[in-house]
Amino acid sequence: MPKLITAPRIIEAAGTPTKTIQEFVGRIASGTTQASVARMISPSGWSEPGQTPEFDEYTVVLRGTLHVATREGEVDVEAGQAIIAHAGEWIRYSTPGPEGAEYIAVCMPAFSPGTVHRDA
Repeated sequence: MPKLITAPRIIEAAGTPTKTIQEFVGRIASGTTQASVARMISPSGWSEPGQTPEFDEYTVVLRGTLHVATREGEVDVEAGQAIIAHAGEWIRYSTPGPEGAEYIAVCMPAFSPGTVHRDA
């Protein structure tokens, strides 16, 4: 039987200022370990530490601009665009633009604080 998710679970986000994470599918919201699906609402000026996760992350930007830094370079992902970050690659996300960003992140396997490996 399909499982209805009636509302997301709010997850504490890394970085400053505070970003809102609404997890619809994942370890917290649904007990799912294979994948997580979350809506991110990130204010202007938000940034988080770099990370080298053990999961692939597929991100679709709905509004604003998501700035993505890797060891190979940097790219701005605009509304209507997507980016794929592969497991084992160092990456850092931020939203320095004036409107911040809203985006959907899908992680496979599901996001876990123990497998994201944030920089100290």
